Amino acid sequence: MTTRKIAIDVPESVLLAEKTDERAFARELRMLAAVKLYELGRLSSGRAAELAGMARVEFLLTLDRYKVFPLETELNDLEREHV
Repeated sequence: MTTRKIAIDVPESVLLAEKTDERAFARELRMLAAVKLYELGRLSSGRAAELAGMARVEFLLTLDRYKVFPLETELNDLEREHV
């Protein structure tokens, strides 16, 4: 798998407010981006899991932490197909 590095400038005050270091904050940003893109239907659960750096099942199980219903996109697709 080929990856690309994306740099984001984060004010040190944000890291201090979050009581975290750069590495942990970067992991959290990746997870938040993956969850939101999945929630919006822009990434499949598999691709979102890939972005988050975890297995698909682990990603789906983690969604509850972010108040996102797993497989909502898939359910919406099924509903549209049967209308």
